Amino acid sequence: MKVRSTIAALLGLLLILSTAAPLAAQEEALPRNETLYVAGMQWGPFSTFNPLSPNPTWPSNGENEYLYETLFAFNIATGNLDPLLAKELTVVDASTLEVTLQDGTAWQDGTPLTVDDVLFTYGLAQDHDDIDYVPFWSYVTEMTATGDRTIQIKLDPARLNIGLVKRYLSNVHILPQHIWTERAEGDTALSQVVDETPVGSGPYKVLDYSIERIALERNDDYWGEPIFGLPAPHYIVHPIFESNDAGNLALQRGEVDLSQQFAPQIWKMWEDDGLPVGAWFTEEPYHIPGNIPLLHINISRPGLDDPLVRRALAYSINYAQIAATAMSRYSIPVQPSLIIPSGGEEKYFDADQVAELGWEYNPEETRRILEEEVGATKGDDGIYVLPDGTRLGPYTILASFGWTDWQTAVEIAALNATEAGIEVNTEYPEAPQVIERRNVGDFDMLIWTHAGATPASPWQRFRDALDIRDVPDFGGVAYWNWNRFSHPDVADLLDQVAAATDEEMQKELYSKLDRIFLENIPVIPLMYRPLEFYEYNETYWTGFPNVNNPVAPPMHEEAGVEVLYVITPNE
Repeated sequence: MKVRSTIAALLGLLLILSTAAPLAAQEEALPRNETLYVAGMQWGPFSTFNPLSPNPTWPSNGENEYLYETLFAFNIATGNLDPLLAKELTVVDASTLEVTLQDGTAWQDGTPLTVDDVLFTYGLAQDHDDIDYVPFWSYVTEMTATGDRTIQIKLDPARLNIGLVKRYLSNVHILPQHIWTERAEGDTALSQVVDETPVGSGPYKVLDYSIERIALERNDDYWGEPIFGLPAPHYIVHPIFESNDAGNLALQRGEVDLSQQFAPQIWKMWEDDGLPVGAWFTEEPYHIPGNIPLLHINISRPGLDDPLVRRALAYSINYAQIAATAMSRYSIPVQPSLIIPSGGEEKYFDADQVAELGWEYNPEETRRILEEEVGATKGDDGIYVLPDGTRLGPYTILASFGWTDWQTAVEIAALNATEAGIEVNTEYPEAPQVIERRNVGDFDMLIWTHAGATPASPWQRFRDALDIRDVPDFGGVAYWNWNRFSHPDVADLLDQVAAATDEEMQKELYSKLDRIFLENIPVIPLMYRPLEFYEYNETYWTGFPNVNNPVAPPMHEEAGVEVLYVITPNE
């Protein structure tokens, strides 16, 4: 009897252990009418919730405002900075800004969030060169507290750029000084700190994480409740999908409520299938344009180091096909310019210059440039060889695995280029690997975006593509200009346009910057893309903003947090 009792006890214990899981992977069954499922912002397993990491886990990545918060939140619908931790930004004079914090700001552990936390966070970039807002101090000379809730920012008169400073006020997550001081004084680089138990100021805390999902739970003690209220979902879950296709199927089935993924032919979900699915617009282009996916060219690679070869490559690509297939009617054929020719940037677009110096799909022009201007000869295999014996390829374009729109675009570009005599292949590593190789310059070509619509566009996009300042040599971690392009006139032009207040002067200076791009072609625009894809399914939640219900912007990051306050359960 004792043996049987012992066996029964052991079996019971094994049953308990078999149903248990590590704390980090514990996944609670959450009530569906209290849980918002989102997609498109996390493409791999947990790494760290450290927002200073170059590749943190959602929601610490990007400018998400769920866990950590910024002072202000950029609103793509209005172009303004919406209040968040700060309630007011005052332009005192041409070189002075004043930030006023909201009343009652606090950390999730109950510690007050004060001006000291803000000064500490921005001050980290003065002593730690591995975090991505180090350049903030290239434009700011001093940041001081002028009261219990006010901070004065003095801009560098030699590098005036209020637009870019506003950008940093809306994309730097404020950190708790009482937690991060010890980390800042430690031996581990701040960008490498692994944070598994984050303490932010936002309306959500981390509930659990695993290889399958990241789950957040609403912070019902959120400091912002008297000002903003509490967001409607008690939980937010981000499943980790293997590909866009898996995430899009979940959106179609109502298993995802709000998605930032590329969904081909989104209109068919409501027009053909009658599903309660929507986007910002109900007709083309369905999404607000806000970015330019670019083919980044490593200009140090033999062959690709010649601007004429890069121009020949640009003529070989069928941009209309990319717009129609890769972008699923979400883009018109792209213009050869770093300025988006619509919206807030349209006034700077120089159509005559683009027509004079730009390019279009024309394989015959590719042949003419390579044979008549470069002096290349085509081998028996159909690939050109330069006069010095350099064969044009094989080169490889990197794109993130599962990002189907980008994969389709580079497949078209690679096929076009190879048919025109420049051998190009494709490779699809996981997104974290692409980011790592991108930052250190370990690529032939890759597809990625530079800055989209921000308080500083198109200035920031020109900076990202052309400015060599604050960019380390190959092998060091760069946060822009990943191919290390350099031109002697860029820095001065960028500084002039940043300080200019006259619109005509701004247009003239942007035209000069665009000319440098057009003449040197360090990157090739492939298509236009929304700043964020915004798609929703109202099976379980309703009231999502759209053009007919513009109560919040069509975003996920930054001011997109406002969406959570206007939706309601679909009872």
